[in-house]
Amino acid sequence: MHKTPSSPDISDGICYNKTEQTPDEKILTNLAAALDRTLPVPLGIQLRGLIEFGIALGELPSGQRLPSVRELAERAGIAHMTVATVYRELREAGLIEAKPGAGTYVGDGHSSDGLRSSAMRKIQRRVETLFNEAEELGLAPSVVSSLVNARAARGRAQTRPLHLVMVGNFIETTRQYADRIREYLEPGDSITVTTVDALQAGESFPQPCDVCITLAHRRGEVEHLLPTSIPVVGLSFIPSEETRAQLAMIDPMARVGIVSIFPEFMALMKPGVLRFAPHVSDVDVRLLTAPDLEAFLASVDVAIYASGAEAKVKQLLPPDRQATEFRYVPDPHAIRATLLPVLERARSANAQQEEEPS
Repeated sequence: MHKTPSSPDISDGICYNKTEQTPDEKILTNLAAALDRTLPVPLGIQLRGLIEFGIALGELPSGQRLPSVRELAERAGIAHMTVATVYRELREAGLIEAKPGAGTYVGDGHSSDGLRSSAMRKIQRRVETLFNEAEELGLAPSVVSSLVNARAARGRAQTRPLHLVMVGNFIETTRQYADRIREYLEPGDSITVTTVDALQAGESFPQPCDVCITLAHRRGEVEHLLPTSIPVVGLSFIPSEETRAQLAMIDPMARVGIVSIFPEFMALMKPGVLRFAPHVSDVDVRLLTAPDLEAFLASVDVAIYASGAEAKVKQLLPPDRQATEFRYVPDPHAIRATLLPVLERARSANAQQEEEPS
């Protein structure tokens, strides 16, 4: 199943109400306002894209409450069934979860609808196994507890370097993401890349791998493709510094054409561009597969395209026109808050394995 290129964060597609609002009310307003009825994309697909990439790019963090089906349908002026279908698909994908009596919330990538359990539940199962084995060997629970406590109190030993794998949507952009992440690794650590499509096609997963990294909204999907022993970290992304600067320098009188790869993210592309180029007024959007794409590109002064669309856009764009990729990079805050703690746990696990007698 094809999904996401690097895509704008959900706030890119939204005109914020300047009056004071609660976080829940702001999300309701933003989602409703971002739906664009002028696009040749069903509103349900747009809505799913808005929520999916809000999660992917950290605008809708884990635990965030989402509007109810009724609230969102009425505010957006769309059918209740449309919203309910989107929510059901997102629950099945493990991106959101329903809490009886409390509402619908952004999940942590491990919903109970088929995705594997959270790290805490995995550890709990291992602890149960440990104590059961100890009982079979005649060891009291207090003895096992003392061993665990002693290991927890021990300082981290020198460990082997970590091997990471970055799983993205397109191989070249995934390499770029990996280069950014490499800056946060320790000497000797390595990171290789592959794509979701490659894994789905049955290609071998790079080994060895201590930690797998992917886009936040594709975490559950990637987990299904890997052994359960490999931790998967979902990162959020932000527009790159270069993209922001290039958009800010566009001539105010330029005719701007935006090319999106996937229909569900067309609603995000135009406001994403205008967020950094608010001085531009003549802006239109096309899909990469649009039959009139060549004529569309011939009619614009500047073409802005999603990552992964470069080859076709540059093939069809007249040579005297400007082309700019809307490029994203891993959010450094997400790297520090989400990835680095997982790497530390992996190093500790490696140290324990090296200390255990063979």
